Amino acid sequence: MQQAQTLESRHGRKSFFDGGLAQFIGYKILGAIVTSCTLGICYPWAITMIYGWQAKHTVIEGHRQQFDGSAVELFGMWIKWLLLSICTFGIYAFWVNIKLLDWRARHTYFQN
Repeated sequence: MQQAQTLESRHGRKSFFDGGLAQFIGYKILGAIVTSCTLGICYPWAITMIYGWQAKHTVIEGHRQQFDGSAVELFGMWIKWLLLSICTFGIYAFWVNIKLLDWRARHTYFQN
């Protein structure tokens, strides 16, 4: 019950982000290193790691978010989007960012 009360407001606001800059930079550096060392194959892992961190530190109207997307699933989506872009001579590439936002939204929900 104590945690629910502390999530209700922070500085008088019901919605806030409580992540820190040092953590964010650390996650970004770790993601970049892993992505570089694997020649881009682990890029979906880096993305899901960042999305998870952002969701874990976001509170909207007193409810903390959670992200449950997996890197394996996102990797499969990347392959599908790549094939669709090739088949459409690059036209589908315009929709990839929107599809990524849609995928992120489908895997983000409120904890409580």
